Amino acid sequence: MKAGDVMTREVVTVGPDTPVLQVVKLLLARGISGVPVVDEDAALVGVVSEGDLMRRVELGTQKRRGGWREFFTGTATLAEDYVRSHGVFARDVMTRDVVSVTIDTEISDIADLMEARRIKRVPVLQDGKLVGIVSRSNLLRAFASQETDASAPVHADDASIRAALLTELGRETWSRRAENTVVVTDGVVHLWGLVATPEELRALELVAQGVPGVKSVRNHMIVLSEEPYPLFPGSFAA
Repeated sequence: MKAGDVMTREVVTVGPDTPVLQVVKLLLARGISGVPVVDEDAALVGVVSEGDLMRRVELGTQKRRGGWREFFTGTATLAEDYVRSHGVFARDVMTRDVVSVTIDTEISDIADLMEARRIKRVPVLQDGKLVGIVSRSNLLRAFASQETDASAPVHADDASIRAALLTELGRETWSRRAENTVVVTDGVVHLWGLVATPEELRALELVAQGVPGVKSVRNHMIVLSEEPYPLFPGSFAA
């Protein structure tokens, strides 16, 4: 799935000369946390987010530095802080270094980008023009739209299920296959052995549940963070 499949196409925008107060009212009225700034040619020039509007002289929240800190802060930085806290137009407060994607960007890459940059939305560009925006809520809507077809049961023999499960576990770096045993009986997966944490145990259960043909998963494992010593040392070899 790509950006073009999930993005919001009718994007609310402002111009560089839009008054800051108007931008604030727009965010509140639309219930959004940020708005792209575009020029007369629809080219993206920045984004104004809630974070860009937190340091305002009207609120008394402008940045204040002690004497020594201010002394060692460059004049360019001090001037930039002043413009952000006193500026009257969108161009004064907007973030100019905007991360963007194209309509063909995979949503997995967008999720990685949002996480790495700690951002809530990513503009989508085509030929340098703003054509949409992907926000966290767009990704959630894509998730909510997924449907699992459980109407047709999958029939698989126990050996095939076990082999498929071991293959899946082999792809996961957290899996301790040498310390665990998987037994499959009549489509029921039995998990035996040791795990370090409850999260590791849950991950094993989820992998097993995702293998086609599995009817249920039964856990017989020891969680070392809860039970420091195995009940039967040496009895959990693969």
